[in-house]
Amino acid sequence: MHIHILGICGTFMGSLAVLARELGHTVTGSDQGVYPPMSTQLEAQGIGLMDGFSAQHLEPKPDLVLIGNAMSRGNPEVEAVLNRNIDYMSGPEWLSREVLRHRWVMAVAGTHGKTTTTAMLLWILEQAGLAPGYLVGGVPKDFPVSASLGNSDFFVIEADEYDSAFFDKRSKFIHYRPHTLILNNLEFDHADIFDNVEAIERQFHYLVRTVPSQGLIIRPSLDAHLDKAVAMGCWSPVQSAAIGSETTGMADWRAELLAEDGSRFMVIHHEQPVAVVKWSQTGLHNVRNALAAIAAARHVGVTPDHAIAALCRFSGVKRRMELLADIGGVKVYDDFAHHPTAIATTLDGLRNQVGEEPVIALIEPRSNTMKQGVHQHTLLPSAALADRVYWANLNDMDWLPELVSVWQSENPESGQHSVESTVEALIGRVLANLPSPCHIVIMSNGGFGGIHGKLIAELERIHG
Repeated sequence: MHIHILGICGTFMGSLAVLARELGHTVTGSDQGVYPPMSTQLEAQGIGLMDGFSAQHLEPKPDLVLIGNAMSRGNPEVEAVLNRNIDYMSGPEWLSREVLRHRWVMAVAGTHGKTTTTAMLLWILEQAGLAPGYLVGGVPKDFPVSASLGNSDFFVIEADEYDSAFFDKRSKFIHYRPHTLILNNLEFDHADIFDNVEAIERQFHYLVRTVPSQGLIIRPSLDAHLDKAVAMGCWSPVQSAAIGSETTGMADWRAELLAEDGSRFMVIHHEQPVAVVKWSQTGLHNVRNALAAIAAARHVGVTPDHAIAALCRFSGVKRRMELLADIGGVKVYDDFAHHPTAIATTLDGLRNQVGEEPVIALIEPRSNTMKQGVHQHTLLPSAALADRVYWANLNDMDWLPELVSVWQSENPESGQHSVESTVEALIGRVLANLPSPCHIVIMSNGGFGGIHGKLIAELERIHG
């Protein structure tokens, strides 16, 4: 079968292309500005890529077109698919029908930490010899590609709450029907498709409804929005996880920190110590991710001590506090932070790791929710642990300069904040009076105008 994919360079649709190719299909795809890292991965898989969208890309006529959720009516290829009566469906529906059906699906949902937790769980199962299939919405460092069919009944998937397609406004994860479900957290996000947090709670509840009574749901002990989603009705066993004594009740899984930055902690199951995780990851968010992954792995027979041993060898995920360079004492990191909570937890982990050494944050508010200014009241406080913060106003958001100006005047004791409208201006400000040692964190869920390579090149030039 010839399958053509619209929006193929997105992490989800690109991963579907890899799975379809592995199933033996001929796969082609289109996207606006074919771009790495997905384009590189797809080309290596022998998948034909077409730049831009055109009705001509549908010649010869494919047997099936998978339409990504970034596609909308008016797109020339979408219009051609409809006018020519070519078979089409959403990516999640195809995945459910062709890959997930009759498999033990282990899904990871939540506003934050989905990619990292999915990669952790996948790594644990792989190290246990279970050979799971998987789809990760990022690039796990321990695996060559972002998706694979695997060689067992198990399939580990990142379960996104974003909608499925312009003709299917259900969250993607409704299609997956997990047997094991991790609910990491729930906050308001995706303001372009959800009116309020209650709408997201409802979608999470629909996901909870799909878990069988012999399945398992794993969630943090403290999350008011998840409380509401589960309270609408739950027919499956639920296990909880917590750090220290943050919950008044008894959590099924608990972590006792042995290092403030989360790089070492004891895992406790039903109040019995299991083993110590000592790894390269930092931040309390990653401690929570690890507890959830350990609990999910136990559900399919991996003992907690084996899961912990695997996590001690876990390499992480690209663009999640990934160290890109260390030049003259200046360390440059890349992080996918797309929400104030993600910014705050990332900086908290780094601050606990580096102590008093200067931390400089370069932040591009790029998600649809960010650009709409939905998180204005929490955006500036989220970067409080950085000594200097540079906000990239690459999308010309009128509200951002005023927000920063008001924040600086009302919080003169906070770190230095400034707004720049170009990558070049931002780099110039960063390099002026740059301390050494220091830690520069680049935060964006996009390419950030190529700032990563440009900044590193300038640092290399300066330090010769």
